[in-house]
Amino acid sequence: MIPAGLRRWLESGRTGIKVCGITREEDALAAIAAGIDALGFNFYPKSKRHVPLADLAGWIAHLPEEIGRVAVVVNPDEELLSRLCGSGLFHAIQFHGEESPAFCARWGGDFYLKARPLSDQASARAASADPAPSLLLDAPAPGVFGGTGQVIDWSLAASVAARRPIVLSGGLHPGNVAAAVAQVGPAAVDAASGVESAPGRKDPAKMRDFVAALRGT
Repeated sequence: MIPAGLRRWLESGRTGIKVCGITREEDALAAIAAGIDALGFNFYPKSKRHVPLADLAGWIAHLPEEIGRVAVVVNPDEELLSRLCGSGLFHAIQFHGEESPAFCARWGGDFYLKARPLSDQASARAASADPAPSLLLDAPAPGVFGGTGQVIDWSLAASVAARRPIVLSGGLHPGNVAAAVAQVGPAAVDAASGVESAPGRKDPAKMRDFVAALRGT
């Protein structure tokens, strides 16, 4: 079952919006003011958007409960996962590396997200068959694991979305998100670089424009 904090994002009956790579409280509040449904926090040390858990603990718990909070990890060790799960700060974990289904289920519980790179028909079939409760499709970028601004093949993404609900990621920004949603039909979208002024620094105007473009307002 989808956790209560993520239902607005994934079960609201409209396309949900997640902004990933939040590093600062002011960016989280600006995203919420813009109308997003969920926030992603990156715990991959090599990412430009990495943020230590200690830097978030003082303010993340005070965010509105209806805003989803997702911990993004890449091939994490069990010590990190123990701290994230034990913190009580997150509604779900998003596995963005080469984690096995068994590993994801062990640490993600009944609900987690699994990112799958989409590059060709074979990767689309593999994504469709992934047992993850929720699937996020992103651009392939060896060693980078998201946030590259690369747009994925929307026709491939649509073929997966026809089989199961997906979260669409990969180079989404205010200028293309409406077209992407129209072609793919995802349950939700996920943006990072497309709403930033610099890696890890969200742009309030771009986030407002992103939401407006998607909502048609």
